[in-house]
Amino acid sequence: MRILVTNDDGFGFGGLDALINVLRPMGDITVVAPKKAQSGMSMAVTMGYKPIAVHHIKNLPGEDWWYLDGTPASCIKYGIDNVLYPLRPDLVVSGVNHGNNAATAAVYSGTIGAAMEGAINGIPAIAVSLDDFRPEADFSAVKAMLPGILEKLLPVFNKRFGSFYNINFPALPESEIKGIRVSRMGIAHWEREYLPYNSEFLASRKHTPSQDDVNYVAAKQPDEDLVVMAGDFVGDPDNPQDADHLLLRQGYITITPHNLNNTDTAEIERLCGII
Repeated sequence: MRILVTNDDGFGFGGLDALINVLRPMGDITVVAPKKAQSGMSMAVTMGYKPIAVHHIKNLPGEDWWYLDGTPASCIKYGIDNVLYPLRPDLVVSGVNHGNNAATAAVYSGTIGAAMEGAINGIPAIAVSLDDFRPEADFSAVKAMLPGILEKLLPVFNKRFGSFYNINFPALPESEIKGIRVSRMGIAHWEREYLPYNSEFLASRKHTPSQDDVNYVAAKQPDEDLVVMAGDFVGDPDNPQDADHLLLRQGYITITPHNLNNTDTAEIERLCGII
């Protein structure tokens, strides 16, 4: 099996290494990952005549590693169109993301966007996330339990065009995970999203800024203020019990089936009765 892999945190992050560790026994792996973090890019692509840097990192037995200075969806495009062509991947896997992609957070996610790019090309695709944003997150439960999930999921993969799966792991040791649940995408939104970016904020979140962030702050104009998107994630009170973000908080691994088809079929019937 040919497996095309990417993420949205960048090629040097631990989640990607954990995923490769899981996938190695399953087939030949081609990694095309972003050169730098591309979180929140959804299915955005780097397009037009903008130059895009690409680099062949290494070639190992059964593994070919590249980075692309573009979005996760662009990485999948490059893997399909340039690295693997004229062959095609049998499977696209994106992750393991540092941070969950449950509920409507999935709409924004670059990890999910990469899986969508696989699905739009008719390739079975899976996104995997861990509910831990720390760079030093512990992926041991993912490495222990994801192989069994894939063993069950891949043989029964939905062949309907546009289908893909979104898997979220709670930030718990394997022994504390309650089980695996098939779920639906929960409904939630962010409130009070942009907060002042200063030393008080960093101290309150126990966050150490990256060198890129330090450089950005140093280069800001004197008349500019700095803000950061770090608001409150608020769930809808009418969420069903099988909403993915609720099950994730309870300690379950969630598997949410998604589809590219955004057509509201119920609204079609309603409008046809009016127009």
